[in-house]
Amino acid sequence: MIELILGGARSGKSLLAEKRALESALAVTYLATAQAHDDEMAQRIAHHQARRPAVWELIEEPLHLAAMLQATAADERCLVVDCLTLWLSNLLFADTDGQLLAQETAALLDVLPRLPGRVILVSNEVGLGIIPLGDITRRFVDEAGRLNQRVAAVAQRVTFVAAGLPLELKNPAA
Repeated sequence: MIELILGGARSGKSLLAEKRALESALAVTYLATAQAHDDEMAQRIAHHQARRPAVWELIEEPLHLAAMLQATAADERCLVVDCLTLWLSNLLFADTDGQLLAQETAALLDVLPRLPGRVILVSNEVGLGIIPLGDITRRFVDEAGRLNQRVAAVAQRVTFVAAGLPLELKNPAA
């Protein structure tokens, strides 16, 4: 099952993903996309690491997410990807001609429906605020919105989190 959990910054989306991974009773692999380019991000990463169970496997993959998902997914495994928007940001800044972003997002959308086991993807909903200044920021917001829409279309379950409260947008059990 593919699940997408969306929300704003500090909304509780990662906590919900971790809770659902625990509830799955499957072996869990946490795929982290963040890169610690400064002390503040290193602290954020450390905070996330400290609250995860020590038995969870950790894989750090900032760019080639589809290939890592394909290599890691298994029937008795739950993969938590945290988060798609950091991954998107990594791609935007690593990509000089737009090819890497196009290739990697196409690969992700191609592989998701074919993965065995359970996959929980976390992503920021960044399109609820004002239109940002600067072309790279506007491009990021546009690309994040498109990515979230495309992942939501292939996901069986989609949840929006605000103030720690989950709102089911798409749920096969409902």
